[in-house]
Amino acid sequence: MSGITTSSFAKALWPGVNKWYGDAYAEFKPQWQQLFDKNTSRRAFEEDVGMSLFGLPSVKNEGAPIIYDSARQGFTSRYNHVVYALGFVVTREAVDDDLYDVVGRQKARALAFSMRQNKELVAANVYNRAFNTSFVGGDAATLIASAGGGGSTSHANIAGGTWTNGPTAAVDLSEAALEQAVIDIRGFTNDRGLKIQAKPKSLIIPKELMFEAQRILKTEGQVYSADNTLNAIKTLGVIPEIVVNDYLTDTDAWFIRTDVSDGLKYFERNADEFGMDDDFDTENAKYKARSRFSFGWTDARGCYGSPGV
Repeated sequence: MSGITTSSFAKALWPGVNKWYGDAYAEFKPQWQQLFDKNTSRRAFEEDVGMSLFGLPSVKNEGAPIIYDSARQGFTSRYNHVVYALGFVVTREAVDDDLYDVVGRQKARALAFSMRQNKELVAANVYNRAFNTSFVGGDAATLIASAGGGGSTSHANIAGGTWTNGPTAAVDLSEAALEQAVIDIRGFTNDRGLKIQAKPKSLIIPKELMFEAQRILKTEGQVYSADNTLNAIKTLGVIPEIVVNDYLTDTDAWFIRTDVSDGLKYFERNADEFGMDDDFDTENAKYKARSRFSFGWTDARGCYGSPGV
């Protein structure tokens, strides 16, 4: 078992060090909370099961019987909670001889930083893999499914037929692309093809698009136009919020999170837990951190997106 010994931090044993650096960088505030709805769990996994309900009624002629419809369960989305853990070991001698307290307390703070960073990466990967066919949901399709996505071309309905949650061709972030996205989202239907009210909640982008997104959504006039034309997206307020996520890896992919319930979800089985103990025989100090959670999606109508061009 490898550990931190006196040789790992030899300078900590001698006076004269002016400053230890590298363990106190500012960090981003939690960002995953803007990408997912939080839920708690007391089981090894959670399952969300969809429903396919009723279609439209038909005309009943005089004396004719009523036509009866049926309902059935839909696709199942499973959230398997994964344990993430990390720790380190410090020898008794390294603790005793450390003049600056850089081995114990400061390394414990670094351990907490690693745990927080890991959650951000796991969360962002749901979006980073939105077009990757190796990562599919309950309907065996990628999170974003459209002809212009590079992943699955469509989502399936239990009752038959398909639907998409992306543009017909991959497009970069632009005023026109966002206008079409809002129109497409307002056209979402349920499993039986009945219209539902779906609205954008936020535009989710990588840091590379933060300035362009600001121009598109916040400018009073139409972007890149010499005409005195209003910015309809801003005037209507159809995309209320810009969310910049620093853990997205595709520099031109963009997403719109909608208000459809049971879309992108986070299940917390165990929050971050920290502990430390001493090994009786070696007298080494052992520090550890552990958490258990899952990120994913149930209803892909909770998101719309494009990988960019």
